[in-house]
Amino acid sequence: MSVTFLYTEARALVQQAVADSKSRHDRQTGEKHDRIEASWRERALNAESELTRTQEEVFAQRQRIGELMGQIRGFEQAAPGEAVQALTTENTLKRRSQQLAREHRSLQERLEGPFQPAFRGATHRRAGEPTPSSPKA
Repeated sequence: MSVTFLYTEARALVQQAVADSKSRHDRQTGEKHDRIEASWRERALNAESELTRTQEEVFAQRQRIGELMGQIRGFEQAAPGEAVQALTTENTLKRRSQQLAREHRSLQERLEGPFQPAFRGATHRRAGEPTPSSPKA
């Protein structure tokens, strides 16, 4: 055998080993990526279902607050002397409603956070609306 033949054969073996290594690495990287993506997909679906549930709960509570406010107004008309108590109850319900709205906004921001660039949260906030890091009243 000549040296040239051995060199050519060795080169082919090295090239084959490199190709095998690359395909194995690509396959392992693809499998890891698929596992990570499946995990994030599941988290997103869970967050979406939790957001839907929270929105339904907030809607139901707002309806209940509306009903209670109507009852308070009815009592106020029936017994004007009890207007102070009715106003106190109304204020309590308003504060609870505002608290629920803040919690709802916070959950929406948490849900949108991983899917939105960081700068978008500040540009879409309404004037006077508290930031997620501001103290709650």
